[in-house]
Amino acid sequence: MIGMMGDQAEGLRCLQAREGARIITVASGGNGVGKTSAVVNLAVALAKNGKDVLILDENPCHNNVCANLGIKARYDLLHVINRDKTLEQVILRGPEGISVLPAMRGVNSLAKLQPAEQERLIECFDNLRKPVDVVLVDAAAGSTGHVLSLSLAAQEVLMVLSPVASAITGAYALIKLMSREYAKRHFRILVNKAGSETEAKAIFDNVYLAAQRYLSVSPDFMGFVPLDNKLRRSAHLSRAVVEAFPASASAASYRKLAAGLERWPCTDDYDGGVENFMQRLIRSSHLGVTSSAF
Repeated sequence: MIGMMGDQAEGLRCLQAREGARIITVASGGNGVGKTSAVVNLAVALAKNGKDVLILDENPCHNNVCANLGIKARYDLLHVINRDKTLEQVILRGPEGISVLPAMRGVNSLAKLQPAEQERLIECFDNLRKPVDVVLVDAAAGSTGHVLSLSLAAQEVLMVLSPVASAITGAYALIKLMSREYAKRHFRILVNKAGSETEAKAIFDNVYLAAQRYLSVSPDFMGFVPLDNKLRRSAHLSRAVVEAFPASASAASYRKLAAGLERWPCTDDYDGGVENFMQRLIRSSHLGVTSSAF
């Protein structure tokens, strides 16, 4: 009877989570790992599966989601905060109907908002006309304070690694900071630009063993993306590889990743919804952590 009640409770909890949005912060320990490309391709793959996806983009304009998709952003979240534009006017539409919210300047200003401004911003997200199933937060690399606040506010953290040693050690340092200082326990690992599945799993195993031994954290392996010519070519075309070259190996990997994401188990400590995410993000933005925390 106890087992049956537990199963029913788990089912109810997952049902409640599906009624809100799945919030995932995508982070990396440094530049050049292909994090933004992963966000774009994962978003388009999810949209092709019928999901309404919103990307919150915290990257600078020269290498952000819009640049990767060949779309131009005239406004960002700061215009909403300053009441110059509505949230709907700032959000852009990308391939397969994905939504993109440029947010770098807005995220930078969250810690300075007065209570009335905070409430108004949260209400803007609560009143979004288009429903959102998944929010992918593309956190800018190299800004530990922002990565931290965006990660603590999210339901999940997806850490993108590449076979380069600095990318691996940088990602581990972020996991160490979030787990030891802020009790973050849910981490997923995506190995990008992998030469093979064997190489990707070896990289993950090293991170997993170190995290389990020294941090009491057990990251989950989300999968890997091979570096193929079609992925490079799609980037030059400012298109997602799953859209431009659907038969490529990298496109197949992203479709598999998107299908796996939808089966991720629910967490116990998260209240879903885009407006609740923004409320948590405003709160966590006051942490004031800088890169010196490394």
